Amino acid sequence: MQVFDEAPEGIQKAPHEPRMLAAGYQVALREVVFSDVHDKESLMLALLRGLALTDNFGRNWDALYDVLTDPEARPAKLGLLLRDFEHFCHRHPHLSGELERVLLDAQRDAAEHGRQLWLLSEELESDPANW
Repeated sequence: MQVFDEAPEGIQKAPHEPRMLAAGYQVALREVVFSDVHDKESLMLALLRGLALTDNFGRNWDALYDVLTDPEARPAKLGLLLRDFEHFCHRHPHLSGELERVLLDAQRDAAEHGRQLWLLSEELESDPANW
């Protein structure tokens, strides 16, 4: 069974070839890379880049939630490919906990409004000693 066959629930492991699968299911897929995130400012910059936001993005938790739940700004079927997310969580547990809360709240809001938000974790090849 493919990840896009079911309603999104929580942060899931990304399937093999997520871009091709997303295209087949007509899911808009955006990629956020966490490799260079070391504080909230660099996290917000990674989100700005990955979500293709404009510079007027508020760069705070409320602004991120608003962006993810705005039906005018986001497609009804959206996937976030969270690259190097597990390593980010190990390096920054407090910051990743706050981010996870916002992402899961946005995912619940999307479901309540008949929309879908997949959160897919994909790890980069790296040495665990660098976590």
